[in-house]
Amino acid sequence: MTKPYVKQTIENEVGYIEFFHPAHNSLPGDVLAQLAQTITDAETNDAIKVIVLKSGGDRTFCAGASFTELININDAATGKIFFSGFANVINAMRKCPKFIIGRIQGKTVGGGVGLAAATDYCMATKFASIKLSELNIGIGPFVVGPAIERKMGLSAMSQIAIDANTFYKPEWAKQKGLFTHVFESTEELDEAVKNTAEHLCTYNTEAMLEMKKVFWHGTDHWDNLLAERAATSGKLVLSEFTKEKLKGFK
Repeated sequence: MTKPYVKQTIENEVGYIEFFHPAHNSLPGDVLAQLAQTITDAETNDAIKVIVLKSGGDRTFCAGASFTELININDAATGKIFFSGFANVINAMRKCPKFIIGRIQGKTVGGGVGLAAATDYCMATKFASIKLSELNIGIGPFVVGPAIERKMGLSAMSQIAIDANTFYKPEWAKQKGLFTHVFESTEELDEAVKNTAEHLCTYNTEAMLEMKKVFWHGTDHWDNLLAERAATSGKLVLSEFTKEKLKGFK
């Protein structure tokens, strides 16, 4: 399948939400909006007790925001809307009363690292290197920063944000708290994700809801914070520096 999609399947009370885009799972605004809505809808679906967030394809979990859309931004308002895409998905994950397990099968960049960080429990393969490349094009990981900082700490987040050219190994990401396990193959990852999710379904849903509140304590202001961060990125993307950098991606 080569067309972008967001789809949900339910198996043994686990809701598998999968996104895909042929350009290394980079996410344009319409796919991000679909993803946020699908997560929000899963909140109230009684057939789902636990959610798994995954992407299609083999070697890339998510290459971040769509550069094709980024290149065409010509005003701050459009820029803010574009960068709000990831903000809306992260906020949907934050507010969802159900545990969200991340299945990271391959490399993840920029916004993709933010999605991984916003899951409640995240497993990966040895191919799942991470990179925050935003500074390379004259912006920064402003929208995803709070989710990454919350999960990995300010020191680790600032390290990868500044070292914007480097892919960090999944073992490093595990040491810093982003990943709980790193597996040798996608098959092993899938088995572990399935077993973990289905086991969680046997727990008290009310207890899981209360735990989720504890995990995300102190983030009630994120609706406003992430909107402000999206506006910052939306403004920076109009800079001469960024416009010049983006020409190289056309």
